[in-house]
Amino acid sequence: MNANRLLAAIAGFIALGFVLSSSIFVVDQRNFAVVFAFGQIVRVIEQPGLQFKYPAPFESVRFFDRRILTIDNPEAERFITAEKKNLLVDSYVKWRIVDPRKFFVSFKGDERLAQDRLTQLIRSALNEEFTKRTVREIISDQREQVMEGIRKKVADDAADIGVEIVDVRLKRVDLLAEISDSVYRRMEAERKRVANELRSMGAAESDKIRANAERQRDTILAEAYREAQKIKGAGDAKATALYADAFGRDPQFAQFYQSLQAYRSSFKDKKDVMVVEPNGEFFKFLNKKN
Repeated sequence: MNANRLLAAIAGFIALGFVLSSSIFVVDQRNFAVVFAFGQIVRVIEQPGLQFKYPAPFESVRFFDRRILTIDNPEAERFITAEKKNLLVDSYVKWRIVDPRKFFVSFKGDERLAQDRLTQLIRSALNEEFTKRTVREIISDQREQVMEGIRKKVADDAADIGVEIVDVRLKRVDLLAEISDSVYRRMEAERKRVANELRSMGAAESDKIRANAERQRDTILAEAYREAQKIKGAGDAKATALYADAFGRDPQFAQFYQSLQAYRSSFKDKKDVMVVEPNGEFFKFLNKKN
């Protein structure tokens, strides 16, 4: 009898432990907890910590990731621009669950179904943005506007299924290979044309600067020569005046001095030969005896 009571007590403890274990659960800060009662959502728990529920099968709990998730397409997709040119676009999307109730109703809690739905929404928004822009606008001028426009277009549809689009990014935007070659050739020809124009403009400007410099040089040299001649003329006039004044005081000395200057110039080179009369006027100061 005591053994039966002991077994019954043990069984009771086991049953109580099972009930308690199925009634207590922990919500991690990285997850939402959704409590179900017979397949219907009873409540959504967002705060982390220890929580309680009725034991199974009365209530059950499922957890949904509340962190930011990524949809990264493994292959680039093709889109057409406003110029009817094909582009290969590689993009990724950052998203997260913000309303577990709507998310479960929409996809039964299956993240793969949610990613497929979001991929379709993003592809549709990309196509809409690309068809109204040129290649240049997409690649450089309006790339940020394209990504922001996609995010805004998808935001409302995503909210209806309990999801928030955090960010949309274009990793790579390329032309098709055959189109890229022709575009590069046109770009190369355009750059060469611009380079030739710049070279021509540079050569013309160089000639202009050189001609202006030479004109300024000629003007400066002419003015310097004119000033030099003016100074030289003034010096010669002053020297002549000084000579005239000095020679006027002693004409005999003046003739003697000029003769010495003539002798110096005449006998400067020993190889010079002069044929003159010794008693001529030229040698009168040499022949004159004191």
